[in-house]
Amino acid sequence: MLLFSFPGKGYSQRGILNMVTYDHDLLHFGFVLGINQTLLTVRPIADLNTHVFDSTYCPDILPLPDSARILGIESVGRPGFVISIVSNLRIGDNLALRFIPSLSFGDRDLVYSIVTYRNGESTLRSITKKIPSTYVNFPLELTYRAERYYNFRPYLISGAQYTLDLASQAKKREKKSGNDKIVKLNANDVYLEAGVGFDFYNEWFKFGIELKMMYGLLDILKHENNIYTEGISNLNSKIFQVSLTFE
Repeated sequence: MLLFSFPGKGYSQRGILNMVTYDHDLLHFGFVLGINQTLLTVRPIADLNTHVFDSTYCPDILPLPDSARILGIESVGRPGFVISIVSNLRIGDNLALRFIPSLSFGDRDLVYSIVTYRNGESTLRSITKKIPSTYVNFPLELTYRAERYYNFRPYLISGAQYTLDLASQAKKREKKSGNDKIVKLNANDVYLEAGVGFDFYNEWFKFGIELKMMYGLLDILKHENNIYTEGISNLNSKIFQVSLTFE
């Protein structure tokens, strides 16, 4: 009833535009805070369930088996976080190029279901290998923005990024593991990105929410002649990320 009583006032409030000249500026800077979930896409060897590994491939399984088989390998992701700096270059009314160097953290587990054979007896085991990662990311993104509707503007994201994993082969992790074998990853990877975002124009800054998926193109597994690496043909990384942007 109040809205119908004051139609003119309601319309004027909705029509107030914040940061009117913002989208016409050539260059903007800001920062990003986000959370992510890092997973692994596991492609096992063709004969995984029938392939028999002898005892030399199982040095950390005690008592040492005569042989072993892998029944399955599963990737389990854990939440992490990311901080970034944004450089946004306007290249058209609806297009922009962004460079977002970032530092992100995320852990993953590889869970192996393994049957071991010793003295004619079989034992089913579940073995988990934790893989922590600390990424330095260098993404280059192209954003396509729809027309602005008052103080709201959605956009699409596509791009690629080079990633360096600082924790992939950390010697401290190897020392802490003792006799347990750890799964190591190659430090370098290249990702393709896709996502969607929503900008909200406030009086003093622009606030955004982004949803992105990043898929690694390279096989990042370092093969070291043990049961945990030789049962995998390819290992690719993928990341889901939710971010808050401030520009």
